[in-house]
Amino acid sequence: MDFLKNIGRDFIIGESQGIRDVFSVIEKAAISDSTVMIFGESGTGKELIARALHQNSKRVRKPFIAVNCGAIPHELLESELFGYEKGAFTGASHTRIGRLELADEGTVFLDEIGDMPAALQVKLLRVLAEQEIDRLGGNKPIKVNIRFITATHRNLEESIKEGKFREDLYYRLNIIPIAIPPLRDRKSDIPLLVQHFLEKCNATQGQEAKVISGETMHMLTNYSWPGNIRELGNFIERMVVLSVGNNITPKDLPEKVLGEVPQENLPTIEKPRSELSPTEMLQNGLRQSFFIGLPEGGINLKKAVEEFERGLITEALDRTNWVKNKAAGLLELNRTTLVEKIKKMDLKR
Repeated sequence: MDFLKNIGRDFIIGESQGIRDVFSVIEKAAISDSTVMIFGESGTGKELIARALHQNSKRVRKPFIAVNCGAIPHELLESELFGYEKGAFTGASHTRIGRLELADEGTVFLDEIGDMPAALQVKLLRVLAEQEIDRLGGNKPIKVNIRFITATHRNLEESIKEGKFREDLYYRLNIIPIAIPPLRDRKSDIPLLVQHFLEKCNATQGQEAKVISGETMHMLTNYSWPGNIRELGNFIERMVVLSVGNNITPKDLPEKVLGEVPQENLPTIEKPRSELSPTEMLQNGLRQSFFIGLPEGGINLKKAVEEFERGLITEALDRTNWVKNKAAGLLELNRTTLVEKIKKMDLKR
């Protein structure tokens, strides 16, 4: 089986060493029934890994049931997983089969397992040990044959120390661990992912296909992507929809992306003077020893200075994560003066 080719193209995109290490573990784990725990930040593609495991297992023709334990209210999660009998509680007008029972002979993927309440952790431990479930209101156990895959972005060992997660359950679930590297540690994969999302968006938007310039790709590769692959996919879709023309250039990028690229690596983006805003003209003038060439129609100096001051204060606050003492230091202002300016300008995080 050309396993790497299969999951690399159909499920997971990447050629970096980090993702190849993940492929290697998936290849070995898929053919077994051992429980797998996937670790990774939000947006790294944990469910894709779980689906790859299922699709390449002997259970592939049986159900794959995904449950996000953090997205379902705790009081509903038990009935969602285990189901209930008619009359089990007020409003239970019929019997409902739970997701664990629906997954019989297949795979259950429990995402954000670290958010599962303690009472349910005990019940899940019994399912793992006995391979049987009890519907709410039921009086006899129901045998099931399930392969469990779980995922979390939390440090479960810390959760165990804090009494939030059962140690015995952790060791039951963490037979085969898979750690997905964040996108910032897979920079060589970013161009592949960008191209994938670009082709996908071009196919669905029903408009002229767009391309990304080399300079733009360089900046996207150097951005840290705190939201990982999910953020990248959403970002490419936004650029395809909002950019003018069929070539996506650095001027189409938001400040948060531009701000992370070292200044010496930034390409020069020239604009005709007629297209510059008063603020941009003032900024250009400050960079050129405070010399400002007036446009033909003149300039509202007060407004331009206010806009420029607002921009500098906002940038200082963003750089310091809104720690006002540090921001005031960057601007060489007293903290009280900065606080007054923030209130006057009605700046909010």
